[in-house]
Amino acid sequence: MSDETKSTERAIISVLGADRSGIVAAVASLLAERDVNILDISQTILQGMFTMTMLVDLAGADFSQIHDGFDALSKQLGVQIAIQREDVFKFMYRL
Repeated sequence: MSDETKSTERAIISVLGADRSGIVAAVASLLAERDVNILDISQTILQGMFTMTMLVDLAGADFSQIHDGFDALSKQLGVQIAIQREDVFKFMYRL
């Protein structure tokens, strides 16, 4: 599999909001329900603000269903959740 194909099948997910229990579990559950594999994850809490970034493998998953699921989940949890395909993310943040 080429690097270009890998990049189009992966996405960056970012979560930001007030810290509370269950955020990681809820995001991971939504991904598991849609057969999305978490490749890497980083999280921290900065003065009560929860931040998390994930790299996920979308192979076989429906991006729009995941996006819509995160829209509903972000309202339920009271956090911001964004998902971008890795190739778009890299293009936007290249130096």
